[in-house]
Amino acid sequence: MTATNAWWSEENLKRRRPFLDGRRAAVKGLRAFFQAEGFIEVDTPALQISPGMERHIRPFATTLTEPFAREGQPRYLRTSPEFAMKKILAGGQNASLGKIMQLCRVWRDGERSPLHHPEFTMLEWYRSNVDYDALIADCEAVMRAASRGAVRALEMDGLFRWQGHTCDPNKPIQRVTVQDMFARHVHIDLLATIDDPARPDPSPAKLKAAAQSRGLHVGANDTWEDIFFRVMIERIEPHLGIGAPTVLCEYPANLAALARRKPGDPRVAERFELYACGVELANAYSELTDRAEQRTRFEHDRALHEKLYGSAPPIDEELLDALAALPPCAGIALGFDRLVMLATGAEDVTDVIWSPVP
Repeated sequence: MTATNAWWSEENLKRRRPFLDGRRAAVKGLRAFFQAEGFIEVDTPALQISPGMERHIRPFATTLTEPFAREGQPRYLRTSPEFAMKKILAGGQNASLGKIMQLCRVWRDGERSPLHHPEFTMLEWYRSNVDYDALIADCEAVMRAASRGAVRALEMDGLFRWQGHTCDPNKPIQRVTVQDMFARHVHIDLLATIDDPARPDPSPAKLKAAAQSRGLHVGANDTWEDIFFRVMIERIEPHLGIGAPTVLCEYPANLAALARRKPGDPRVAERFELYACGVELANAYSELTDRAEQRTRFEHDRALHEKLYGSAPPIDEELLDALAALPPCAGIALGFDRLVMLATGAEDVTDVIWSPVP
């Protein structure tokens, strides 16, 4: 890269300046919303004992050496502030810390595309004594705050835009289930492909046969989860958040490692993802507070992570201890850069990041 086309060149900064102004306006609007709602903004460390056990997220590893120590201890750059924020919730019920939020940098290796960046900004917030339904209204307010910021900074019309699609954040969120979308767009009874809802890794046979009969390619060694996400990417996601925002909810329980199961239907979890213009913006759920079940899920995902990448982060034992004190609550993580990108009409996530990772 030459100086003339570097991100810091006069030409590129001038081109990106309106998008960055939209970013600044969105930050201001979001903080005003959360302050009005009584949230406390917290700040947690980037270095963690465990960055999370998400099976398809690769963390950055490093070593922490204490003064006079003979050897260092493994640490990870956080992929989300979730674990630390849950610990604050667990200990903060008598300290008016039942509603907390954080706007922070997170890191994920192996991710770079118009929608992905190895270092990005995450907006994460939690409400105590509610379930995930309460977060949907928050999502509407957050999207509208970003939209108003773009209107002021860029004199736009308030619509979100991405690859020829538009989404009006001022319209009410449309709510659909994963089961309904598979039936509507692929004619697959998704939950019927899961023989045992208690299993973290369903047999792929039924879903493989159903997907192949609908013209989808399935690899010989694809897992149930591999097939699920191929269907999602090719047949479901392009329909989400077109015209109005969409919440896709009630994910199969095996795809929600940190979420509680839905009362009355243990096949699914109280988890939703927020979409606009076919782009996933946020992931939310009613938090699992059962220590034993959480350990079982962590152990399964850790084994899978090690199989995929040759190593895996340790289980955060302190988090498991904190779950005993965690009140009923719901939390959500939103990709802030993506939100600003859609609100400002930028074509690449690096357009809304002041200094991209080289």
